[in-house]
Amino acid sequence: MAKVNEVTAMKIDDTNSNVSDQISPKFSINVLQLLKSAQMQHGLRHGDYARYRRYCTARLRRLYKSLKFTHGRGKYTRKAISESTVTEVRFLHLVLYMAERAWSHAMEKRQLPDGPNARQRIYLIGRIRKAVKWANLFSHLCSVKGDSRTSLEAEAYASYMKGTLLFERDQNWDTALRNFKSARAVYEELGKYGDVENQVLCHERIEELEPNIRYCLHKIGQSNLQTSELLQIGEMEGPALDLFKSKLEAVMAEARSQQAASLTEFQWLGNRFPITNVKTRVAILKAQELEKDLHGPSADSLPAEKKLVTFDKVFTAYHEARSCIRSDLANAGNAENVKDDLNGLDKAASAVLGQRTIERNQLLVSIAKSKLTRRRDDKNEKVTKPEELVRLYDLLLQNTADLSDLVSSGRDRKPEEVTFAEECQLKSLAFRAERCFYLARIYSLAGKRTEAYALYCRARSLAENALQKLQTNSNSDQVMIKELKTLYDECRAYSCIEHATGIIEEEKAPENLSKKISTISLSGADKKVEKYLLEKLDLYESAVGDSNVKAVPRIERFPLAFQSIPRNPIILDLAYNTIDFPTLENRMKKDKKGLISRLWG
Repeated sequence: MAKVNEVTAMKIDDTNSNVSDQISPKFSINVLQLLKSAQMQHGLRHGDYARYRRYCTARLRRLYKSLKFTHGRGKYTRKAISESTVTEVRFLHLVLYMAERAWSHAMEKRQLPDGPNARQRIYLIGRIRKAVKWANLFSHLCSVKGDSRTSLEAEAYASYMKGTLLFERDQNWDTALRNFKSARAVYEELGKYGDVENQVLCHERIEELEPNIRYCLHKIGQSNLQTSELLQIGEMEGPALDLFKSKLEAVMAEARSQQAASLTEFQWLGNRFPITNVKTRVAILKAQELEKDLHGPSADSLPAEKKLVTFDKVFTAYHEARSCIRSDLANAGNAENVKDDLNGLDKAASAVLGQRTIERNQLLVSIAKSKLTRRRDDKNEKVTKPEELVRLYDLLLQNTADLSDLVSSGRDRKPEEVTFAEECQLKSLAFRAERCFYLARIYSLAGKRTEAYALYCRARSLAENALQKLQTNSNSDQVMIKELKTLYDECRAYSCIEHATGIIEEEKAPENLSKKISTISLSGADKKVEKYLLEKLDLYESAVGDSNVKAVPRIERFPLAFQSIPRNPIILDLAYNTIDFPTLENRMKKDKKGLISRLWG
């Protein structure tokens, strides 16, 4: 009897275990893929953390409502999420988006224009701490309710959040390093399995974690990273790197403010202007550091796109310096010496800004020239037209004239300023030659040989004049001299080509005219009929035409041609006016009149 009871108890236990397995299945979430798709679709592609936070709030509202997990009606009564609460996968989504909302709110505060102040920084750290709390809960719930992969991804996510908190607080760098390394190890293992998309996401996440790890090693003292290498790491893109970039920018701003104490004057063309405002010093120091990237030894290896971005940053720094100078001028009062120094400093900053503008436009010219001879490249990039180069040289001529006027505006001019103004005039002459050359190219492409020949000759004379003046100058630009020599040779070659082409066209003009007259037909039968796209579907011919040829696309005839259609017959009733119709007065209803109406009508 006891054995029977034991057997039945074992059966009951087996059935209970099967029922429990059926009731609580293991949930699966691809955490990294879910977060990446949500972040890229809702703002983080452009670094808009406010939009992503609004999305997380709306997503949480929808999850609460669909799960019927609201916190009471009227009075707020918070419901805790525990292991017993998680009956479906959306409860795990709920915890995950709570962590994401807190993290995105913290990153939004980090991106304030002037940076977070002390009070905002305390709030920022509190939001990251809240994100760590929800990430730990998510990791715990996934370890119980999720499968092994989901549990690993949740653990990596929680480690990343812990490392982010310590990274922001500037303390416990070894613990932050351990957390970042733990997350990297998990993503390295997960990147070996799964589909191609998942592997790519894991490798991207590893690349985003690498700068944080290297920065932690740098702070601990176990790395020999230089400041330039940190700046190169900061040029990488990704949502996980935004905190690193803000941290790096704060470090660089602090270093600039320390170096700004030694920057007491600004030197330009033999003049020394004192700098008293700390903000002006920091802005000028930032601009000078960026100029080292443009004129340093590594400038030749820097891509053109990055140079343009660096130029934009230089312009921003100098504009900030000028705004500080002008605010100081407004507050200077009647102190003439201070006003003279500030006016000189403003003039110097404006002149340097004008020089950098000319350099940027020259870079744009070099990019446009490299695309001028190309037809199409693999990226389907737009081909440069000579009109664009003419427009760029117009800008360069205007920039040079403005800079020359600015330098020549003072009363007591130094020899350096006179020499600089002469250099601006020589540059203006070289730019005029280049502009005239590309203007001749426009007329040549239009088939106007006489105008093109005249412009090529004019460009050659301008280039020759500029070459003579540059070669007599001891401090002349050798690169510009080389470009002018090339331009002189090209002008001579193209003028000969235009001259010969014009003579050939003039000699062949009577022959071409006679051919055209002989082929004239009154009926137009000899005219070549161009077929439209629907009429030549069996032929592999383009209906749009070549990209360099100006031709009308022949896809469909428009406007459509008129077609004859049948018309209803027009009936003219000619007999109506000649017919005498019978009278109908006897059939009409007669009005009955009373006595009064008979008397008074």
